[in-house]
Amino acid sequence: MEKVVIIGTGCAGLTAALYTGRANLQPLALTGLQPGGLLTTTSIVENYPGFPEGIDGYELMVRMQKQAERFGARIKFGTVESVDLSKPPFVLTVDGEPVETETLIIASGAGHRHLGLESEDLLEKKGVTYCATCDGALPMFRHQPLVVIGGGDTACEEATYLTRFASVVYLVHRRNELRASKVMAERTLANPKIKPIWDSVVTEVLDAKLDKVTGVRLKNLKTNAESVLDCAGVFVAIGLVPNTHLFKGAIDMDENGYIIPKHGTATNVPGVFVAGDCSDHVYRQAVTAAGLGCAAAIEAERYLAAKHD
Repeated sequence: MEKVVIIGTGCAGLTAALYTGRANLQPLALTGLQPGGLLTTTSIVENYPGFPEGIDGYELMVRMQKQAERFGARIKFGTVESVDLSKPPFVLTVDGEPVETETLIIASGAGHRHLGLESEDLLEKKGVTYCATCDGALPMFRHQPLVVIGGGDTACEEATYLTRFASVVYLVHRRNELRASKVMAERTLANPKIKPIWDSVVTEVLDAKLDKVTGVRLKNLKTNAESVLDCAGVFVAIGLVPNTHLFKGAIDMDENGYIIPKHGTATNVPGVFVAGDCSDHVYRQAVTAAGLGCAAAIEAERYLAAKHD
């Protein structure tokens, strides 16, 4: 039986693995479908302390994993299919196999929010994508007009990255100003290859009949006027959805699916702790996720110590 199992290997999960590893708890960290979490899809991380020139998101996560493994953490590629938190020890089904653990740290992060359009689903991976750094350099997008949907830091970063490959990047936002941080917004709007389209939403991605993206249908929210904008790709960057569906009914959550800690990082189930984007809908930064991972690890260690005294 495991002493500590960590679900997720993003900043929160790997920091929790590092701390519980140094506490000689031999933690098992499960990667899920995206080892390293969403940060692995980021090009340059400029706001993580200790890297004055910035660092590639993937490289940062590789370093974090190596550091955790140095202290005895075990990183396993595996997806949790179900959990039984009704009584200790907790039982997780990981790729069909049961795993028992005394404590659980949920650091499952969040996934990309979708527009909710039928045409979006039909054209996913055929011109509709949720990660510019993953897909932006593909031949189908090079020297073509591209659309980024969103107005936050992520959307601005995606748009800026795509200017390396696109002929022009249209940034479609439902408001008349960006929600991004000031420095990011100023940098984005100063880029001559980025053209903002304000007060507008995408109502359809064209053209499912051709099995590829040829454009988007836009609606102006102030005038209700509709128009068609030609493009070869659509990059959706409208926020995140917490990866918490496994714990519905067992762990207390808010109406949006974010896990609610009772005190510190402890959940309503004794021995189960939470860290990172699956519980944080306010800050959602790499450094805050790492801090919460640290806190969850310390609390799990104290819980185990008290249990065995």
